[in-house]
Amino acid sequence: MRNSTVRAVNHLTTRWAAQTPAEDTSTVFTAAGVWPLLALLADGSGGPARTELAEALGIPAEAAAGAARELLAALAGVRGLRTATGLWAAAGLPLEEGWTEGLPAGARGTLTGDPDTDAKALDAWASDRTDGLIERMPVVPDENTLLVLASALALRLRWIQPFDEGYGEPSAGPWADRPVRTLHRSTALLDRVRVAHGSTGAVTLLEVVGAAGVDVHLALGEAGAPAGGTLTTAIAAVTRALPATGASLLPDGNPGPGLAVGTVTALSPEPRLDIQTVAFEVRSEHDLLEHARLFGLESATDRAHGHFPGVSSQPLAITSAQQSALARFHAEGFEAAAVTALGAAAGCGVPPRLRYRARRAEVHFDRPFGFLAVHRTSRLVLAAGWVAEPESP
Repeated sequence: MRNSTVRAVNHLTTRWAAQTPAEDTSTVFTAAGVWPLLALLADGSGGPARTELAEALGIPAEAAAGAARELLAALAGVRGLRTATGLWAAAGLPLEEGWTEGLPAGARGTLTGDPDTDAKALDAWASDRTDGLIERMPVVPDENTLLVLASALALRLRWIQPFDEGYGEPSAGPWADRPVRTLHRSTALLDRVRVAHGSTGAVTLLEVVGAAGVDVHLALGEAGAPAGGTLTTAIAAVTRALPATGASLLPDGNPGPGLAVGTVTALSPEPRLDIQTVAFEVRSEHDLLEHARLFGLESATDRAHGHFPGVSSQPLAITSAQQSALARFHAEGFEAAAVTALGAAAGCGVPPRLRYRARRAEVHFDRPFGFLAVHRTSRLVLAAGWVAEPESP
C-alpha cells in the first residue's frame, strides 16, 4: 500500500485518538474502517462537502476512490485480517454508473423500505463479515433510508510467544486491591519495550509480536496524563514519526512509566525483560456525526441540499454515521501446566557463583493504558483504543 495513503489513514487515527475521553473510559476505534468509506463518498461528492471530505482524508477528492480501492486490496492480503465493503440502495434510487463502477468489489443489495427486513439483512452481513465479533450493523435503516455504504474489518492473530495467565491485585492506582486477570512472560529482547516523549510526557511502549504480520503495542503514559495525549504519542512512536529509545539503551532506574531498568549480578550474561500486563475486552459504539468536522461530514449532513451528485442524480445527505468496535487481549494459545521441583543438598556444597553483570528490565501495565494494532510492514494502525477496566477473574 502507498506510503501516502498509510500516512493519511494514520493521521485520521491520530486526530481521532486526540478525542479519546477521560482515563476512566474504555474505547476502541478503527480509522482504517472509516477512511475508505469517506474516500468513496468524496469521489461522488460536490461543493463544500467535497472540500471538507478531502481535508479529512488528507488527499485530493479526485484521488480518493483509487486510494480506497488500493488500501482495501492491500488489507485483504494481510494474514489474519478480513475486510469487506457493502452497498445497499433503495430500489428507486438512480445511481451514477461511473461511481458504482469505481467501488471495490463487495456486497450489493436493495433496501426494501421495510425497517425490520432491511435491518435483518444488514445485521446478517455485519455478523458474517466479522466472524460474529460484531453482530449488528451500527446504522439502523428506516423507511427514509435510501443508501447504506458499509465496511467491515476483522483481525485475528496469535502471539509468537504466549503469555502465562494468573491473577493479582495491583497495589496502587485505580485498580488497587482489585482482583484482575494478569498475563506474564519474559524475553531476552529488551528492546521490545521502548520509551518515547511527547507533549504530555513519557510513554512506555511494549511491542507484543503477532505470528502473522500484525503486532499489538501497549502504551502506558505518566500518571494523570490525558488518554488522548498518551495515544497520540504512541501512534507517532510506532509509526516512526517520533523517536523511541529501547530498554537496552535506557539508563538504570525508572526511565519510563511502569518501567524499571537495572544491571544485576547474575548466573548468565543474557539480558531479560519481565512483562506483566492484564487481559482486557473493550467494546465501543461511536456516533461519527458527534465529531462531524473530524470526518469531513459537517456540510454533508445538511438535508436542505444534495451533496453527492457523482453518486446519484437524486439529492442525498448523510443522516447517520456509526461505528461498532471490539478489541480483546488475552493469552492466545495458553495452556495450563504444572512444574514440580525438589531440591536436595549433598552436604559440603557451595552456592553457585554469580559471575556476570546482566541487564534486567521489568514493565508493569497495572493501571489504564492504550493499545494499537499495527501492520508491521506498512506501519498502518489498524485499530486503537484505551483500557480503563481490565478483565476480572
